[in-house]
Amino acid sequence: MWTILMINLVISGLLYIEALKWGMPAKRWWCAGMVLGVASLPMYSIAKHIHWRRAVGFNNLYMAA
Repeated sequence: MWTILMINLVISGLLYIEALKWGMPAKRWWCAGMVLGVASLPMYSIAKHIHWRRAVGFNNLYMAA
C-alpha cells in the first residue's frame, strides 16, 4: 500500500516538474500523477508532443504550391 503511494508521489512530482519545464498546466499533471500513477506517463508524452506541435505551428494545414 505504501509502496504504491510513494510511486504515485514520485511520478506526480516528476510530471509536475516536466510540465513546468514545457509550459503546460502543472497542477493538472500533478493530479493526474497522483490519481493514475504510472498510467499517466503515456498520456503526458502525447500531450507534450501536441503542445510542442502547437507551439511550433505544425497544427495548421497548408498546401505546397
